[in-house]
Parts: sequence; structure tokens; C-alpha cells
Amino acid sequence: MSLLERLQNEVLLADGAMGTLLYSYGIDFCYEELNIEKPEIIEKIHREYIKAGADVIQTNTYSANALKLTRYGMEDRVEELNKAAVRIARKAAAPSQRFVLGTIGGMRGIRKSSVSLADIKASFQQQAEAILLEDPDGFLLETYYDFEELTTVLQLLRQMTDLPVISQVSMHEPGILQNGLSLNHAFKQLEALGANVVGVNCRLGPYHTIQAFEEVTLPEKAFLSAYPNASLLDVEDGRIVYESEADYFGQAAVHLRNEGVRLIGGCCGTTPKHIEAAKKALAGLAPVTEKKVVAKKPIIIKEPAPLVVPPLQEQVKKERTIIVELDTPKHLDTATYIKGAKALQQTGMAAITMADNSLASPRVSNLAMGSLLKMQHQIRPLVHITCRDRNLIGLQSHLMGLHALGLHDVLAITGDPTKVGDFPGATSVYDVSSMELIQLIKQLNEGISFSGKPLKQKANFSVAAAFNPNVRVLDRAVKRLEKKIEYGADYFITQPIFTKEKIVEVYEATKHLPTPIFLGIMPLTSSRNAEFLHHEVPGIKLSDETLARMKAHENDKEAAALEGLAIAKELIDTAAELFNGIYIITPFMRYEMSIELIHYIEELDRKMNERGITHVQTIFN
Repeated sequence: MSLLERLQNEVLLADGAMGTLLYSYGIDFCYEELNIEKPEIIEKIHREYIKAGADVIQTNTYSANALKLTRYGMEDRVEELNKAAVRIARKAAAPSQRFVLGTIGGMRGIRKSSVSLADIKASFQQQAEAILLEDPDGFLLETYYDFEELTTVLQLLRQMTDLPVISQVSMHEPGILQNGLSLNHAFKQLEALGANVVGVNCRLGPYHTIQAFEEVTLPEKAFLSAYPNASLLDVEDGRIVYESEADYFGQAAVHLRNEGVRLIGGCCGTTPKHIEAAKKALAGLAPVTEKKVVAKKPIIIKEPAPLVVPPLQEQVKKERTIIVELDTPKHLDTATYIKGAKALQQTGMAAITMADNSLASPRVSNLAMGSLLKMQHQIRPLVHITCRDRNLIGLQSHLMGLHALGLHDVLAITGDPTKVGDFPGATSVYDVSSMELIQLIKQLNEGISFSGKPLKQKANFSVAAAFNPNVRVLDRAVKRLEKKIEYGADYFITQPIFTKEKIVEVYEATKHLPTPIFLGIMPLTSSRNAEFLHHEVPGIKLSDETLARMKAHENDKEAAALEGLAIAKELIDTAAELFNGIYIITPFMRYEMSIELIHYIEELDRKMNERGITHVQTIFN
């Protein structure tokens, strides 16, 4: 009798964790390598689960794909490791005629860019083909947080085989995927794509797994599966542990059966004792064939409060818009900073942008300073957010705080590595890339947490992205802009540009883009400043002419500053005719220089208007 025929009339028990037992043995290298080097260990674990009562066991192939094996230098052993794993499981299962599932694990977490779908498909196909060579009873696709990845590989597998496929998602929150899709709707989509069994595994313990299934209806053709963790994980003396009694897991198995689950196994933390307890608890229980689901009252996600002023990306499409960077101080005396911000406000500029610990050096929190400027002085802040300093928890908390304070203008950037700053031994986080951060911020705008949980209200962030045009191959940089637009960028802010030729080149290379660009202009303050930027700051190069002009005033600070302003004004002459957005970067708190440039732009616009010249980018006309 086949696996699906058995599931038609029975509740079947699957095995528990493989990695948990290997971890408890002190094995800390590639588990899949044991299929060749120590097959007796893998076979012993299979037999222990079968003895405990498992009707279905899975192969030791969760990470036996080229992408994951690369970290061990074994990417060329995919076929060898997978074939060996199926043979080991077959040998262990043969005496008792248990079913063997070829396991293929998910690769993506929250970071979609960690691996492309093309690479996933190639790696998946290679692994699936190797498993198929040894004739498994079916496939188990498990621990898929990214639903796009799971649907992609499921469709690919369905083209390769008619064998039963168990497709299991993993959730951060009970009953909902990280993209906000409900578990019930996810199961319906997987069933429609050809999954014979749909279910969940990992991350959540029995309690939350049962809770998730309470809102799941019985599939029309497929069956339900659940492989919960033994419990929530804990760490003791640097080791991961799971606190859960086997009897509790057995009771949970009955509750899962009552919710219509027909294939019940275990994930992280579970052992043969957990499976044995589940076997005893489920003895004599027939599968549930009818289930009444009482839908819970849906969480209403409120629309955000309307913005008092239009988003910068809308404003700059209609009129000249100037934003000014004024970085918060590295010390606790903020009086000069407030004075400078108020002086800039008087010019009518649109917003003050504040870096997030630029060059990896600590400054007064831009969230705190931005809030002060907004609440006490009615100055619009544009807050930079780096991926360097905060993990996913911190990023979402930070963004929720910005929303609560009414700070809706943000710039998502990667952030300079810590080794360039004041604390070179500090840790750089980089849980996500700047593109992924943009995408996650836009997810908050839909009222959905990074984990997929509804937030009861939509945020209304306007998200800028960084653009470094000071590169050898500008076309590649523009391709990154196009990618950032796909991820949700509303507009771009460039690093400072120091030649007219580069400004024109940037315009020609980006005029097809549907998103506006604020072109960066930074006045030089001295010859030393120019030399430092040219020789030491990545991504910035000055022309020989500019260096020579600043060099001519190396012994006269006042004359050097005037020359720096003159150079900046010449650049503005070109930028103002091609770009509607100007981004003035204030050097060393010299806000009086930024003010002079703002007045220069205003006078330039007046003259251009008198001549009937429009400065709005062609794409927005």
C-alpha cells in the first residue's frame, strides 16, 4: 500500500530531528558527509525512530545541495551524498517496510537576495535528480520560510516526478507566513500546484503549531502534516537546548490529529522518545474527516494618518526641491547643531538629512535629533538607516519608533564597515542588504511586520535609496538603481559629484528611470579636504583642475572656502538644468556654506524662470 493510500485511512507518524541527535553526539561538521564517512551513525538514528514507531523516515539530505555544500568544499559530491543517504534510509526501513522520503530543505530566510531563484532551481534540480536515482517513496520539502522559493521548487519537482510530495512551510508567527499570507491560503496554493501533503515544520513548538492549525480547513485532495519543534529553544552554556517532555509532545500529537493533521513528526529538539510518546497517544485514533473552522475576527489594518506635507518624491517632480545634510554631532553639546538647523530652515529648504553614524563613528542618534527638530522647531528630518548597526529586531523596532514619532522620510543604506570607524573591533550586523531593507520598509507600509504579523496600522514611509555615480562603470550602478526600484525605492540621493562631465553623464544614464534623483553637491573647504576626499574616501574622485584650484589656496583658509563655494556653484549651474532635486552636503558643520549655495540656487532659478527655462527632468513632464 502506498503512502497516500495509507494516509487516506490512517494518521501516520513520521520521525523526529536528525540534526538534534547528531548535535548531541558532539558532531559539529557537515552532517550530510556522514552518509559516506559514518553511515552507521545515520542508519542507527533511522532505526531508533522506526523502533519508536515512525511509519515514515526522511533521508539525511536536508542541506545536501551544491549551494550549502560549498561551505565545506563538497559541492562536487551532491550525487554521491544524496544517493548514499537514500540507500541508508532504505536499508534501515526495509525490515519493517517503512516509507522513505527524500528531504530537500529551504535556502532563503528573510534575505531574498542571499541566493537567486535561478541558483536555487539549478541546485534543487541537481539534488532531486540524485535522490530520484535511488527510488524514494516521495519527497519532503521542509523549512521553507520564503513562499516564493517553495512554490518555485514545488513546480519544478512536479515536472520531474509523480511521486508524493510533502510541502512544508515555516512560520515566524502562528498561522501566517513572513510575507503576510495566511497559512490556510498558503496550503490552498500549494495543493493547487500539486503538493500531495501540505504542512508546517520548525521554528514553532507544539503549542503554537496547534494554534496555527485551528484556522486551517481540510484540503480538498491533499493531506495535512505537522513537524513542530519540541519546544521553543533555549541556550545553556553556549549550547542550544529544547525543554519539552515526551509525554507533552504525545498529547500535542493528539491535538494536531484533532485539527485534521494526518502526518505527524518532529523537528528541532525532538528525539525517538518524543515519537514514541506520540505513537502511544495516537494509538487507535482514526483521522479526522470533517472539521468546522470558526474563523477568528480578522485584524483590521488601519490606513495611516494623512501626511501634512507631500512625500519628497512627489514634491521634487513638481518643483525645485533642496535637501541638506547636516550630520548630528559626535559629542553631547547640541546647541550649535540646533542653531545650524534653524538657520537652514529659514532658507526654505525641504528637509534636513541626518546620517546614521557615518564612517562608522558614533553620533547623537538621528532618531532623537530628528524628533527634536520636528517637535520643537517644525523642521522636516530625513533620517538615514544603516543595515550595519541593527539586527532585524532592532531595525523593525527603530522603524516603528520613527513611525510613532511622525518621522516618515528615510534613506536606507548599507552603512560603512565598522573597521573604518572609531571602534574597529565592533560587530557589523548586516542581517539584510539595503535593497532588502527597502523592501521590508515597504512591507511595513502595508501594515505587515518583518515576520508577517499584522501591525494593525500601515506605516507611510517615503523611502530613499543611495546612488554612488563615482564608479568606473556607470551602467552597472544604474542597474543597481533599477533593482532598487523593483524593491520599492521612491527616489535616489547621490554621493557628491565633483565634475560637470559626471553630472551630464549621470543624467544621460538615468533619464529613463521613473524615480527622481537628488544630485549631491558638497563644497570643498580646503586643499587638505580635497586631497583627503580624492585619495582616501572610496567612490570619490576629483579632477586635476579642482585639486589644483584648491591647492592654490592651501595657505589661506578663507580663500580656500571661497574657492570651494565657487566650484560648487559651477557644478550647480549644470545640475540645476538637468535635475530638479539638489542635495547639499554640509561639510564639518559649516552650514553657512550650505545656506549660501541654497541662495545661489534660488537666484539661479529666478534667472532661469525669467528666460523660460524649465528645470524639471524630462521624464516627469
